[in-house]
Amino acid sequence: MPMNVLVCVKRVPATAGQITLTPDAQEIDTRYLGFTISPHEECAVEEAVRMIETHGGSSTVLTLGPEAAVDQLRDAMALGIERAILLETDGRDWDPVATAAAIVEAIEAGRAAGRSYDLVMFGNESADSAGYQVGVRVAGALDLPCVTGIKAIEIDQGRATVRRQTESGWETAEVSLPAVLTVKEGLNLPRYPSLPGRLKAKKKEIERITPQWQDGGLEKIRLKLPEQAEHKVEILGKSGDVGAELVEVFQRLRLL
Repeated sequence: MPMNVLVCVKRVPATAGQITLTPDAQEIDTRYLGFTISPHEECAVEEAVRMIETHGGSSTVLTLGPEAAVDQLRDAMALGIERAILLETDGRDWDPVATAAAIVEAIEAGRAAGRSYDLVMFGNESADSAGYQVGVRVAGALDLPCVTGIKAIEIDQGRATVRRQTESGWETAEVSLPAVLTVKEGLNLPRYPSLPGRLKAKKKEIERITPQWQDGGLEKIRLKLPEQAEHKVEILGKSGDVGAELVEVFQRLRLL
């Protein structure tokens, strides 16, 4: 049975980069950072592409962010996602309450225009704030069943059978579609975009919606970087006898 699948992703700083803050500690200084989406969301994109390859239908990727977030949308389209929606903002961070409300509004507007989704997928949590909230809030607002932490999905006859790993083993759940699922890294092995895929993605139109900022959620006071662990470096051989100093270090480490 053909499916319509929506994948929601978030533009986040590349985790391998050195994170610094602006002088007022209100934002991440992005001048020297690359951007990506989280590994969980990469698996959600891959799963959506596989579902459409298997069952037919259409796939859409959505993100809330500044104009620069178009890059992440095109990355997803280069992998095989057909359609993209940018909920364009002025670049400031939106809290989970406002983000979920904007996504719900976009989904309901699509439904009113005749486009509904059988499955809405999120990463289990974003790679930056790790809030674990947006997918659950969207499901609650749309009154849809929701299962989180998914590492296996099977679709059959309008139902999704999903599995997630817990401390005591594996849990299996079955939900009727439409539904909201939040998935974890390990669900699949995401493919790499091909050159033809990237060229095709550059030509595709991206739908733009400008959501209204909503107050009433979390209030950001300031950002704070975690304390960095200090590392001590000891240079051997200054006195000329490297061997003796090396033996002394091994003895201090109780390796001899």
